This record gives sequence, C-alpha cells and structure tokens, in this order.
Amino acid sequence: MPEQIPFGTNDFAENPEPRVPCVLLLDTSGSMAGAKIQELNEALVAFKGFLVADSLAAKRVELAIVTFGPVRTLVEFTTASQFQPPLLVPSGDTPLGAAAHHAIDMVTARKQVYKDNGIAYYRPWIFLITDGAPNPGDPWQAAATAIKNGEQARAFYVFGVGVDGADFEMLRHLCVREPLKLEGLEFGKMFLWLSSSLSSVSKSAMGDAVPLQNPTGPDGWATVG
Repeated sequence: MPEQIPFGTNDFAENPEPRVPCVLLLDTSGSMAGAKIQELNEALVAFKGFLVADSLAAKRVELAIVTFGPVRTLVEFTTASQFQPPLLVPSGDTPLGAAAHHAIDMVTARKQVYKDNGIAYYRPWIFLITDGAPNPGDPWQAAATAIKNGEQARAFYVFGVGVDGADFEMLRHLCVREPLKLEGLEFGKMFLWLSSSLSSVSKSAMGDAVPLQNPTGPDGWATVG
C-alpha cells in the first residue's frame, strides 16, 4: 500500500513531475560553531532561492536534511518550492558513519514511495559536508562499504566536502569519488554550484549523463582534498 504523504510534503497527484532527490548530510557538531555554522545557515537560505528561481527544478528537486551529531532528520523530503531552510545549531560530536547509513536508508525508502505512487525519479544525491573526524567506534567503515556497493549498483551518488579541519584521509575511504576541500567558507558558491547541478539533472532525459561544472576550476569553490 502506498505510503501516505504527510501534510507539508509532496502531493504527487498535484505534482506528478519526476523527482531529483537530494539529502544534505550536514555536520553540526560543536566544532562547526561560529563562522562555519553562520555561513552554512546563510547559504541554505540562498540555496532555496537559487532552486525556486528555476520553475522546473522547483517542482522536481526534492531536498531532505540530516544533521549530525546526534543524527537527526531536520527536513523530510520535500520539493524545493516547499523547502524551508532550518536554523542549524552546533552541538555534540561526529557520528558520521551512522548519519551516512541513515541517509542511505532515507533515499532507499523514498525511492520506494516514488515507485508506489508511479513517480519517475533520477538517481538520488547524498551531499556530505563535514569539518571533523568520526567518533571513536562510529561505523564509518561499514558506511564506506554501503556507499561503495550503492554507487556500483547505481542506487545513489555520494559527494563528500570537507571544511577546514576535516579528516580527508577518512573521506577518501568513505567516498567513491575524490572528496573536495571547501575554499575558506565559500558555502554560498558551493550551494550555487549544487543548485545549478541539480537543476541541470532535472532538465535531462532519464539515464543521460549530465556534465557538471568543475568545482575546482579557477572560479570554483573547492580544491581536491
């Protein structure tokens, strides 16, 4: 039986457009306090504006937000037009692997909801931003295996971005593609790139490869971690 869509999320009868699901997997541990979390909060507000400026992306791109630590679902999947950026508050430690497992479970469940409701969808994105290393005992190695298996099965994409202080050696093991290092606190440029990328995907034919702008170019927002 199809999952009942709660009030405030998508009404598939009114909006049967194909979906581009994206989970923002955001580190909100105590080390993000100060300028990092302030810039990230401001960039999330701008991100919504970038997406809704594209009428098709506003209907097709779906966003969810998972923060850590602890692991919390702050925003369930909702179209960009209905997305309300939350205020992120830093606290706690860094259960990164547990958060990654949670994000994978979310996109798996969401794809089933699409199937149950006859909605076409593009391969989901999981966009990870972190400035630290996982907690001792955190299952990040198991998450790395799950990510590798999911990428090989074309079940989702995972993009890893490290802010100053991130453990890039860990990120290289966690993610299939090379992690990126954010230039300073260029969260605004990063989310402009992400919105443009998701908009491009939303306009593409199912199964087509979509060329993405190089984020490490001269005017980009990142370097290779």
